[in-house]
Amino acid sequence: MSNLLLCEISDHIATLTLNRPEKLNALNYQLIDALLAALDRMETDDDVRAIILTGAGDRAFSSGGDIHEFSKSVAQGVETAMRDFVARGQRLTARLEAYRKPIIVAVNGLAFGGGCEITEAAPFAIASDRALFAKPEIKLGMPPTFGGTQRLSRLAGRKRAMELLLTGDSFTPLHALELGLVNRVVDHDQLLPVAREFAETIMRHSPLAISAILAAVTRGLNHSIAEGLLVEAEQFARVAPSDDLREGLDAWIARRPAVYSGRWRGRQPG
Repeated sequence: MSNLLLCEISDHIATLTLNRPEKLNALNYQLIDALLAALDRMETDDDVRAIILTGAGDRAFSSGGDIHEFSKSVAQGVETAMRDFVARGQRLTARLEAYRKPIIVAVNGLAFGGGCEITEAAPFAIASDRALFAKPEIKLGMPPTFGGTQRLSRLAGRKRAMELLLTGDSFTPLHALELGLVNRVVDHDQLLPVAREFAETIMRHSPLAISAILAAVTRGLNHSIAEGLLVEAEQFARVAPSDDLREGLDAWIARRPAVYSGRWRGRQPG
């Protein structure tokens, strides 16, 4: 694992820590690539059933894209900036959004720009009461580029998102909670314990069912309700031949706790 991205795995929970505290955990190209590579590895690692993503130090989760690096890309031309910065950042947030395992962002400080966009993309987020959010790209003369114009408006609604995007003003974790950007706001020293407890609560259930729900919700949001129902049915069809569904039904009938294996009966569906 790159020293820019720390990893600790304990009790099936991987804690990934953005590790550039002297730069407020700004997302340079190397850090984004390291995070993408880690997500690729952990998606097929059966020892990892949930991921917590946080930032090193007490000041920031992430202040966003590394502006010095981005400025050099812009100086080399639009094509370079689009390839190195925009495409890379959008690839990261799309990966977080469509991930097959629960990802919980633990926002321990500033979440500006790309740091806010990571929070928007992940399925879950818990914020410290010391966190601070902002969409400051407008102050640089540019729109957000990691998906912020699209995901924030879907979470918060068009008018409230427009206000944040066009003023660039910072906002509190309680306002982030009101907007639907985070699930909970907790005392700073309880951030990681609560994130772990949240992950453990989810992990009580079948990993196959968890993956199916994550996929159905994320994919269905981009379709009409009729098309979304087809996505839901498709995900049920994937889970139906699993040992986990049989175990869940048998355990419910027998009034005992279910013990899930995460396996299919016979051949895994494609």
